Amino acid sequence: MKLHQLRWVAGVPVLVGGMYGVAMAQPAADARLPEITIQSTLGGTTLAQTPASVTVIDAEQMRDRQLQVNLSESLSGVPGLQINNRQNYAQDLQLSVRGYGARSTFGLRGVRLYVDGIPATMPDGQGALSHIDISSLERVEVLRGPYSALYGNSAGGVISMYTETPTGRPTIEGGYSVGSNGQKRLSAKASGQTGQGLSYVLSASRFLTDGYRDHSAADRNVLNAKLSTAIGDDARLTIVANSMESSAEDPQGLTWEQYQANPRQASAVAERFNTRKTLKQTQVGTTYERRLNGEHSLSLTAYAGHRSMEQYQSIPDTAQRAAGHAGGVIDMSRDYGGVDARWTGTFNDAPVPVTVTAGLAVETVKEDRQGYENFIGSQLGVKGALRRNEDNTVTSIDPYVQATWKLAPDWSLGTGLRYSHVKFESEDRYIRAGNPDDSGSVTHSQALPVVSLSHQITPEQTVYVSAGRGFETPTFAELSYRTGSIGGLNLDLQPSSSSQYEIGFRQRLTGAVKGHWSAAMFQSRTSDEIVSAGSSNGRTTYRNAGDTRRQGLELQTDLRLSPRWQLLAGYTYLDAEFRQDSGSAAAGNMLPGLSKQHLVVGLNYHVTPAWRLGLSAEHMGKVFVNDANSESAPSYTVAAASIGYRKVMGPWTLRAFARVDNLFDRKYVGSVIVNDGNNRFFESAPGRQWATGVSAAYQF
Repeated sequence: MKLHQLRWVAGVPVLVGGMYGVAMAQPAADARLPEITIQSTLGGTTLAQTPASVTVIDAEQMRDRQLQVNLSESLSGVPGLQINNRQNYAQDLQLSVRGYGARSTFGLRGVRLYVDGIPATMPDGQGALSHIDISSLERVEVLRGPYSALYGNSAGGVISMYTETPTGRPTIEGGYSVGSNGQKRLSAKASGQTGQGLSYVLSASRFLTDGYRDHSAADRNVLNAKLSTAIGDDARLTIVANSMESSAEDPQGLTWEQYQANPRQASAVAERFNTRKTLKQTQVGTTYERRLNGEHSLSLTAYAGHRSMEQYQSIPDTAQRAAGHAGGVIDMSRDYGGVDARWTGTFNDAPVPVTVTAGLAVETVKEDRQGYENFIGSQLGVKGALRRNEDNTVTSIDPYVQATWKLAPDWSLGTGLRYSHVKFESEDRYIRAGNPDDSGSVTHSQALPVVSLSHQITPEQTVYVSAGRGFETPTFAELSYRTGSIGGLNLDLQPSSSSQYEIGFRQRLTGAVKGHWSAAMFQSRTSDEIVSAGSSNGRTTYRNAGDTRRQGLELQTDLRLSPRWQLLAGYTYLDAEFRQDSGSAAAGNMLPGLSKQHLVVGLNYHVTPAWRLGLSAEHMGKVFVNDANSESAPSYTVAAASIGYRKVMGPWTLRAFARVDNLFDRKYVGSVIVNDGNNRFFESAPGRQWATGVSAAYQF
């Protein structure tokens, strides 16, 4: 970070240093603050002892005065995280952590996702969030910086989600919410604990929308279940299952001229070809945890799932007539599974007390992929002749070890090493004249070390430094096409590797003003950065762009100013740039898809124990849409207001909320499509939007 930039940023704490909050579990109104345990560091540490930037969002924050459809509702204020609702349910949320993942034109890249220890990211680094059931989550942890590398491939950051483990008497709950543009959400949930100690939660929801933009209607159904029970005094078994089905129209992006003329329109070809996507996913997993004695424990997680997708694209029929073209309809199914076996031991009698975690993670996905023409004769948007047929397999085998050394009562040294080994195999089963056998395979491996040093200055203040090496392979979607009209996989595309550094400070406040605040400065240097080489005729290709650098500052705070007032804020300064000329990018250009400045501020007021009011504001700096930095989405500032009601009446708990987003009806671009070959970079955000809902829970 340049000196003049540091001087400018140094003034930010005056505005933000005492504010951020969409981060920590809400502090209680009394004088004592609850201790927060972090699971994302593998060993399980308290927040005060964690040598990394980590943010925890609890269940109340995720569900209070929210529709509970997208994680962007509650995670938008997490520093270092840019998460956008694209208003396009045929594509997933747009998500990046400290700039990693921003290149993705669909799906999620560069960030590892987990739900109850089960990866929502495939071994090749491609992830999805559409199956997440917010109404049954207990908390979300967002881990940033060097420590993320302990999760292996594509761990530019880690988002871990945990389903609640209810205790107490059985409870049933139902809810109904509505909002602008035909949004409707129906939900039902049953949870509790039996007399034999079996904890259970079963949750189901359906979300419908007509869409803010033309040709953007969607229907999503999610079912989630979790069972957890103790086995004797020293073991616990947990079983989780999830099912999701969705169908959505795809309005695609707009050119700047189209956006200016009518931000609600879809692209002309989207309606002409009836672009759309259907998804189905079912998975089940189990975790067995056993404490061998006071010093040693074991954990074993195993899971399996199936995911299928059918997507209709807007590729012109003339382009598809080329012999090597894969067609305009993607029909794909994936069977995936894996195991993660882990041992943890604590050695307090060693010359330097140490806690060690060692394990092995094995993941595999088998993909059956076909491509079809999206026309029959003159009829468009229908499945035509077969143009692609292949079997793809990705397998990763990752041994890892992590140790935390107690150098002194107030000093801890953390060390970790993971060896990530990822193999890609493709068997081409569509071989024709002009379309030869494109089968192939490639293997990528890398050792990923992490080291950290933390010092508890006082029980409420911690300072830490950390460094690590990251690794990101291309996904199968990014290997799918070579530049030009050449068929076959782009096996020359290399993984990127990064060196990451971080220094941070956090403090817990226990005086008249209670809460938490923290600050972190970071830098990462990446070689062989994977970037989009452009999109043309429905084919997005990728290339290695040489060296890049990301550096910046994060601030977060959650303050209970009084029993009635709570102040929340988060700020990110991110300088992400190309370090050398590459393609259309000149050295010094900003990486596209990222904002240099992001600020979120929220204020909650408890009018009575039952009623609460909230105001929030978000500022996002401009975002370049291509490597050349020739076009950008302008900066914007939007505000929201909400009101919530919660009343306990004997066995009944009633909740209601109402909210207005984009309070002042600001016209702005909510997300961008990086390096789009048709210059349709821009995805419109809604104008003023409203939502309201009610729910009732009964405890037996």
